[in-house]
Amino acid sequence: MDYVIDSMKASDWEQVRAIYLEGLASRSATFETAAPSWERWDASHLPQERLVARAGDRILGWAALSPVSGRCVYAGVAEVSVYVGAGFTRRGVGHALLEALIARSEEHGIWTLQAGVFPENVASLALCRKCGFRQVGRRERLGRLDGVWRDVLLLERRSRVAGVSST
Repeated sequence: MDYVIDSMKASDWEQVRAIYLEGLASRSATFETAAPSWERWDASHLPQERLVARAGDRILGWAALSPVSGRCVYAGVAEVSVYVGAGFTRRGVGHALLEALIARSEEHGIWTLQAGVFPENVASLALCRKCGFRQVGRRERLGRLDGVWRDVLLLERRSRVAGVSST
């Protein structure tokens, strides 16, 4: 299937939300149990770092960055989200989205990307590692999902372009 990586538009939200809901239902992607409104989602994600994989009018997957803190010292650190629709996994969509998101983040001066991944989410771990992320920690019993404590692996990717100083 042919697709392009494109900037996310507000009009993409219903399809983006549907893909996010699939991730929620899997119970392997996030602690969240409900999708937010567009307004809440929009306010919590960096505006230039929102991408979709688009095949005509169909959204196959999406990727976006959230700031990790409002403190200025962390302005170049962001958290990655990548979700691929259930019918489009294992086709390189997630990889294409994450590679494009990395490039876009570096263009906007982000020097560190981080991801929190459940240890059981083997596909997401493999994708992150393929794109240069490394595990920097394990946050044990970080939160409860459906009444069960879950660990989260903390992965990080440091840019070799953004935030690099010659001094």
